[in-house]
Amino acid sequence: MPSDYRRIRYLTRRGFNGKPLVWAGISFAGMLITWDLLARFSGWSAQVFPGPIPVFVSMGELIADGTLLRHTVASLFRITVGFYLAVLLGLPLGIFLGRHKTFNDLFNPIVQFLKPISPIAWIPLAMLWFGIGDKPAIFLIFLSSFFPLVVSTAISVSSINPVFFQVAANFNFSRLEIISKIIIPAITPATITAFRISLAIAWLVVVAAEMIAVPSGLGYLILDSRNALRMDYVMAGMIVIGVIGLLLDFIMRRLGQLESTCWYHFEHRQ
Repeated sequence: MPSDYRRIRYLTRRGFNGKPLVWAGISFAGMLITWDLLARFSGWSAQVFPGPIPVFVSMGELIADGTLLRHTVASLFRITVGFYLAVLLGLPLGIFLGRHKTFNDLFNPIVQFLKPISPIAWIPLAMLWFGIGDKPAIFLIFLSSFFPLVVSTAISVSSINPVFFQVAANFNFSRLEIISKIIIPAITPATITAFRISLAIAWLVVVAAEMIAVPSGLGYLILDSRNALRMDYVMAGMIVIGVIGLLLDFIMRRLGQLESTCWYHFEHRQ
């Protein structure tokens, strides 16, 4: 295969294309124009439905006095801790269940029973168990990410061709070698997708939890601003939540492209 052709395939898979950025810019510009027109001609007062300019001015005020940064850091801290705990516990459990059918048959019904329960439904219990503060929010984020990761990982591991494990047995691979050289590479694409979905759900949950069980964070900022009838602050908080959500999804997509990077370097050496 010619090297130029391989490079084109690599760059295409990596997403080196300016058109999506152009369309995204057009989309957001259209959204801002629509927002401004609605604010001007909807009949609602500026206090009820502020336009983009007052909202961005208010966002500047929140940035200047450090309020926005403080609440943003609090939310990111909670989602980082909760999501990492889910990954550290969910991936090993998913690998274990995927490799041992008996245990999977035993525990899968429990996982499938708990997985559909909305993390929001756990808020009353989380507040009773952990009180008010970071712990209930972290617990809810953990729940929202843990079960999807366990299920996705178990399914991915159970779908690996048994021939790979037979070959590993012939070469006397240790358990660590089986996990690092067979299981992890095989489940990486599905795992990255599960990370992306779970992180999006976790970000939704942390904002909802902060409106009830936590006296800080972007969710609390929105609730507190609503009580003060500062809809400009409310919408500023919503914009920050959306921007962070885009950045988190971008990070997950970039992780997914690591597979393409490894593929290119391996093929380029052939």
